[in-house]
Formats: sequence, C-alpha cells, structure tokens
Amino acid sequence: MTIFPTKILLATDGSTEAELAADTASALAKRTGSELHVLHVLGLPIDTQDPSSFEPEVRRQMEERSRATLEELVGGIESSGGKVAGSHLGVGRPDAQIVEKAEEIGTGLIVMGSRGYGPIRRALIGSVSDSVVRHAHCPVMVVRGEPLAFPTNILLATDGSEEADLASATAVDVAQRTDSELHVVHVGEVRPVYHPERHGYLTHYEELQEEAQHLLDRQVEEIESAGGIVASAHLRMGHPDTEIMGLAGRLGAGLIVVGSRGRGPLRRALMGSVSDSVVRHAHCPVLVVRDQ
Repeated sequence: MTIFPTKILLATDGSTEAELAADTASALAKRTGSELHVLHVLGLPIDTQDPSSFEPEVRRQMEERSRATLEELVGGIESSGGKVAGSHLGVGRPDAQIVEKAEEIGTGLIVMGSRGYGPIRRALIGSVSDSVVRHAHCPVMVVRGEPLAFPTNILLATDGSEEADLASATAVDVAQRTDSELHVVHVGEVRPVYHPERHGYLTHYEELQEEAQHLLDRQVEEIESAGGIVASAHLRMGHPDTEIMGLAGRLGAGLIVVGSRGRGPLRRALMGSVSDSVVRHAHCPVLVVRDQ
C-alpha cells in the first residue's frame, strides 16, 4: 500500500506550530510528488463557533484578516520553492472544517500543528488536533517542536494489528521516498495472570517476551520481503506510549509512525489511547495511519 503521491491538506491557524507544519507539508509534498492544499479556518471567539451570530461588517473584517493570513502563508510557501495547488478558507468549528475539506478534495494526508495561539486557544486547538486524528478519513500528521527535515530517522511502532500493517506500509513508503532510515519497535504487554493455587497474580514475563519478539520478527520480515530496509528493530516491554517516546528520543527520530487502533474491541480502545498519548506528548512529528 502507498498513499503517495496524493493530495496533502495543510491545516493552519496562523500559530508558530502551524508554521512548522507548513514547512513539513511543503517538504513532504516535494519529496513525494504530491499536491499541496492549504486550509485556514477563521478563528472565532472561544464562546461561539457560529459565524452567523456576527454583524455583517464584523464578519467581513474577520474574513478579510483570515484571507490575508492565508495569502501570506501561501506566499511564504511559494517563495521558499514550494507549490500550492489550492488554498481554502473555512469558517466554523476548526476540526469539522478540516475533516470536511479533506473529504471534499480527496485528501490522502492531513498535516497540522499540535497547538494554537494563546493560553486558552492552545487548549482548544490541542483538542482540535485530537479530534481530527480521531475523525479524519485519512492519515494525519501532527507537527510540533521543529519542522520535519528529510532525510531523518523514522520510528515505526507496531502491534501486529491491521492498521499497524497499514502504518508499516506507509512508513516504508515515506522512508524510501525521503532517503530516511526506518527503525521498528514493538512494545510487548506485561499482563498479570491470576494463579489460584498461589492466591495471587503472576506475570509470565519470559513467555510474553517471546511472543512479542516473534511478532516483531514477523513484522520486520514482512517489511524486508516487500522491499523495505529496516535499520534497526527494538523490542520493549511495558507501557507502549512511554516506551515508544523514550526510544524515539534515544534514536533522535524525526518522525514517529503509528496505527490509529489495535486488535479487537479492548485492544482498539487501548491502542487508540496509545496513539492519542504519543500525539500529545512526543517531541517530534507523529503520523497516525488508518484505513482510508
């Protein structure tokens, strides 16, 4: 599976981290031969998301400022050698506008910053990126810290689920197209099992570790049989989000790639919380992949 070349939708609110996302989206579009589209959503006061409640003149002035912001961003991308295929102004709830526009233009990847501007807006826009990751029909890349510069170290986190397999294919594709190194990690569960004779819970650590190693080996084998190159494979045991982010830091990863859900009803909830946690707390961009 490959998502490239595709239409990349850069969603921006004019914040510093949205500017980092713009640099990342532009670089990725160049590297993958993809179309770059830019969406700026009109920032509304925090106590309303209904643009019809504004006086016509007030709304006109707000839209003019937003268009100026959008034009400035597009101009900055193009002056740096990028190419913008389409620019769009949205009005209303940012998460809904982003998801709707992505579906409307047939986006294959959404790129956005992780935070907004101002203390209260930061909290709100943080929830926007969470919402977009959960509801978008396509993969979402959330950028923070610094723009993604290629080549880089890409860390693929896998749990053996169907969507982790999709994440694997996407990570391989990005690595090949950007001359980046691909590293793979699987975090095994350490789950206690009740032992009635001993009246307590035991952790069969060695068995769980062996099971986890088998899954990791299989994932690496599948990647390499499909023509991918794995620079290193890492087995960790413990809390997935903590282990993934810790390893990303030690590897100096410029991008973490994860699936959006896990295996089965409970695993889906758990893996969903893992991807959410990694998006919120990682110190580098995170690409969350789901089936389109």
